[in-house]
Formats: sequence, structure tokens, C-alpha cells
Amino acid sequence: MSLTWLTRGRSWGFRFLRRPGDSDPLVAYEQAFSGCEDDQEVFRRSHDAVALRFPDPEGRKDEAGRPIAHDFVLTGTLATEVNSIEEGISRVWPLVQDEYAQAYDAATPPSA
Repeated sequence: MSLTWLTRGRSWGFRFLRRPGDSDPLVAYEQAFSGCEDDQEVFRRSHDAVALRFPDPEGRKDEAGRPIAHDFVLTGTLATEVNSIEEGISRVWPLVQDEYAQAYDAATPPSA
């Protein structure tokens, strides 16, 4: 299972909070989300990856009042098990929700 996660917090901008291995996650992220950069919700399967974007399930916003979105690139077993935004939320969010609850209000962003 591979999970790349990009989001922002209350006072810090977009950051990769999880990324697989030592590779640069930006290339895989840009490929997965190509053409749907501005969409509020995304479920798109391409090759062996799933691009998944959904608004924060707890309705959190940044300091400017913008809703927080969570972007994921799923590969491996997890990618085959997720077939919709709803399934993505129910399968992926529990994997990161505690981590995000701690990071959201942090003055500085956590590092991946």
C-alpha cells in the first residue's frame, strides 16, 4: 500500500504530509491530478494509481476561511480497494485523521 497525502493546515500552506519512499512525490501527484487541479472533489483512476480529493470531513478551514481539502495519490492494494470518493473517505481518512488533528493547529507544518 502506498499513500501520498497533500493538504494544508489552519496557518500553513500545502505540504506533503506523507509520501512513499525517498522519491519526490510531486511528479506522481501532478500526473494523478492532471486536468482536475481545480475540482473540489476528485476520484480518478489512471493506470495503477488513484487520485482522491475530498474536503476535510470535520469541516476545518484555514485562517482565510477557505475549506481544507485533502489530496491523496493511492497505489498498490489501497488503490484497488477504493472505487469512489465515499469509499476513499471511509478507507483513507481513518488512516490519517489523528495525525491531521494534531497537525492542523500547529504553528509550523509537519514534515513528511
